[in-house]
Parts: sequence; structure tokens; C-alpha cells
Amino acid sequence: MSETSIDVSGEMEVPKRPAGGQNKWDMQNLPTLQNLPSPLEMIQTIRQSLRPWTVFFNINNFKTAVSMQRLNNRVMRNLSYFQSNYIFVFIVLMIYCLITSPLTLVVVAAVAFGCHKIRSMNSDVTLMGHSISPKQQIVGLNLCAAPLLFLAGAGAVLFWTLGASCFVIFMHAGFYNIDAIVTEENEGFLSQVV
Repeated sequence: MSETSIDVSGEMEVPKRPAGGQNKWDMQNLPTLQNLPSPLEMIQTIRQSLRPWTVFFNINNFKTAVSMQRLNNRVMRNLSYFQSNYIFVFIVLMIYCLITSPLTLVVVAAVAFGCHKIRSMNSDVTLMGHSISPKQQIVGLNLCAAPLLFLAGAGAVLFWTLGASCFVIFMHAGFYNIDAIVTEENEGFLSQVV
């Protein structure tokens, strides 16, 4: 065997650290509030791409998959084809959980109202000589609401909603035979139309 020699010489530049040895977290790096879509815009986008509920709940198309590969393919195609329907199912389950947990509903409504007011006023607030931007006010409001949500039991509501949604969505995606309504030829056409 012959020896191989590789030249790895060179100069490296060490990355510069901020002054004082501290990593500063800059609030200005957060996305601007104007770039975020409003909840109504998101709901309109979801509504425009909803598949018909008669197709979504058609019990004649529920069949078991022949193999694991087909099951995986079916789940992936269903998740992309019925994406807006699944988001709608999640939202409905979340609303159900909030209605059945009134204290959590009150806290979420108060935080949403506070964020709306801060966003509509869009002015800096001075607190102990420091100017606080609207982005920082919204982050502060949400941080203050976190312990209240914890005391109101929002963790249980969130995890119940996530668990129930995942169960319902993956059961539908696993058993719904997407091949009965979408063929390889028209799948591309349908995704472009919607």
C-alpha cells in the first residue's frame, strides 16, 4: 500500500462575537406585523381550496390498503388533496374544545382582543424610559398570557385537539381510496385548478 498525502493547509477566519461576549437577541428580526396575513385572509384561502364535503365523506371510497407502500402513498396523496378539509377539521375540533373550556376561551379572546388593539393603534409605548414597539408589545402580551393559559388548562385542550385531529385525519387519509376520484392523469390538472 502506498501512502497518500493530502494538503490541508490554509488560513481560517474566526467568526467575530458581539462585544461583551453576549449574544444579543434582536426584536427587529421578527417578521413585520403588516406581512402576516389576517385570520380572515387565511380562512378565505382555506375556503377557496376546500374539496366538496360529499367527496370527502363518500363512504363508498373507504377501503383498506393492500400493502404498506400503497398505504404510505395513499396517506401522502390524501394529505395533499384534502389539505384544506383537514385544516377545517382541526379548526372545528379546536373551536369545540374552546367552547367546552370557557376559562380558556375567555383568556384566548382577551389576548386576541389585546393583540388586535395593539395592531390597530400601531404606536410605541414608553415604559420606564424605554420605547416599546408594537411587535414587542404583542410578544409581551402573549408572554404574560402564557401562565394564565396554563392555569386555565389550555395545555390539555391543545393536546386533546392535536391528538383527536391527528387520529381523525390519519384514519381518513389511511382508509380513503384517493385513486377512486383522482387518477394520475388528472391529478396535476386538479391541483392547478384549485
